[in-house]
Amino acid sequence: MTARSAKPPTARGAPRQPAPVRPPRRPGSRVPRGPRGLFERAKGTWDRPLTAYYLVLGGSLLITALGLVMVFSASQIQALQSGLSSTYFFSKQLIAAVLGTVLLLIGSRTPVRLHRALAYPLLLVSIVLMCLVQVPGIGQEVNGNQNWIYLGGPFQLQPSEFAKLALVLWGADLLARKSEKNMLTQWKHMLVPLVPMALLLLGLIMLGGDMGTALILTAVLFGLLWLAGAPTRLFAGVFAAALAAGAFLVLTNPNRLSRLGCIGATDPGTNDQCWQAVHGIYALASGGWFGSGLGASVEKWGQLPEPHTDFIFAVTGEELGLAGTLSVLALFAALGYAGIRVAGRTEDPFVRFAAGGVTTWITAQAVINVGAVLGLLPIAGVPLPLFSYGGSALLPTMFAVGLLIAFARSDPAARAALAQRPASGRRGPRGGPAGVLRIPGGTSGRKREKTMRRRTSRPPSGER
Repeated sequence: MTARSAKPPTARGAPRQPAPVRPPRRPGSRVPRGPRGLFERAKGTWDRPLTAYYLVLGGSLLITALGLVMVFSASQIQALQSGLSSTYFFSKQLIAAVLGTVLLLIGSRTPVRLHRALAYPLLLVSIVLMCLVQVPGIGQEVNGNQNWIYLGGPFQLQPSEFAKLALVLWGADLLARKSEKNMLTQWKHMLVPLVPMALLLLGLIMLGGDMGTALILTAVLFGLLWLAGAPTRLFAGVFAAALAAGAFLVLTNPNRLSRLGCIGATDPGTNDQCWQAVHGIYALASGGWFGSGLGASVEKWGQLPEPHTDFIFAVTGEELGLAGTLSVLALFAALGYAGIRVAGRTEDPFVRFAAGGVTTWITAQAVINVGAVLGLLPIAGVPLPLFSYGGSALLPTMFAVGLLIAFARSDPAARAALAQRPASGRRGPRGGPAGVLRIPGGTSGRKREKTMRRRTSRPPSGER
């Protein structure tokens, strides 16, 4: 026996310790240390099948919860000045949030085929309600716009908000049926009847003077055309026509023209025509890094019009500072990314069009609202989705978020991952949770978990 192979002596009678058993290491499975290792681990976590599901669910609920807090803070003075209880607007928003949560759960649990069946009835009801808005005695005018229906008591309904959801579902179903028949290669099948129906909805909305909602519907239309693969020449032509129509509507209306002149304004101007835009900037500027504190806004004491609706982002910046506003923007960015991911990873054309339409709707509305508060865009009078006061805007938006959740759950890899989650009280082999594979890791007894992921030989259709 050589010195190399000799074993160290052990105490007489002492049990011999077995050598530690190490699992075989696969080539290329070692994660490097340092910043690169952190990046690889973060990338692996971000690429999990349920990432979009959790981003949509968590992001939307956090935005809604933070919106309730800010509505309570921003609306108290407005309510007291109107002779109402300080919690009047908050109570209505809380009721709308509870109903919206129910709609979100219904939308997230409804099969895709039922969503498609809902498209045509919802479109018909939206058109009828928007026609009733123009009937004297039924429609109501609020802030110069004739787009409300009085329901009795403190409740009103804005049918144009439901037209956004109707256009998304109906347009997605229409384009999906044409895509299945390979009809989208011809421009006439791509535009008809999608564009004429969108023009009908836009016309009914513009009869009431609500150009902000018309901008959102136009963005949804362009989002659907883009997802349908409209040629650049066709897309540019439709965009130029919409731009010309918008310029005509702005130039022929003094009120809209004055709002266009308030972009980047730092002074209220003659007749205080830029009063709201300037005081929105004042609110953001006085917030600093971390704000003046929740409830400590000065601008909401009558200086800033619509502090709990269109300009609630300005009050958020004043009370929560730059940290609060960046948090809100980060939540909207995560929600938008999750919607794009759902649309890009599906093989179902209806899911692709509907998820893209909902993402375009929420993202475009958030950009228009925040851009107006920052003085980068004209004030369009649209609320911040899921955040501003307004039940008519909150209900269809939360149902649309439920659609995204349902689409995220319908992905094959997400379904497999959800099936692998441990059930309550159910134990897997060796006393561990069901669906978790444990690998021994040496004498320390550490365990590793494997996450089930979808593996395909080629990337899914539409993924970039």
